[in-house]
Amino acid sequence: QVQLVESGGGLVQAGGSLRLSCAASGLPFSAYRLAWFRQAPGKEREFVATISWSSGNTVVADSVKGRFTLSRDNDKNTVYLQMNSLKPEDTAVYYCAGKPSGVGLRSTGVYDSWGQGTQVTVSS
Repeated sequence: QVQLVESGGGLVQAGGSLRLSCAASGLPFSAYRLAWFRQAPGKEREFVATISWSSGNTVVADSVKGRFTLSRDNDKNTVYLQMNSLKPEDTAVYYCAGKPSGVGLRSTGVYDSWGQGTQVTVSS
């Protein structure tokens, strides 16, 4: 049973930083991919970033490239999303998602495990 638990959300002023965490359990770590998505009110859930658990290779959405960084801690079974230079348009519920390695990186439909989400609010 895969379980993903997000934490680290909160309220921050524009230009500030937050670090989100996704604690994972029950994963076949050797061939798995974890990702972050976000969903703002009235909008579809969108891809933010993804990391291969085995290789550590990351892919980041153009909308956050240069501001958001994805990393993992194998010992803690945790993935981190470091968010810098936050903007009001980054306000959303951020979700951690997981799937077995394979085709598809950016689509919500290919991920079969999801966390409960954590709210990030950026004030102007």
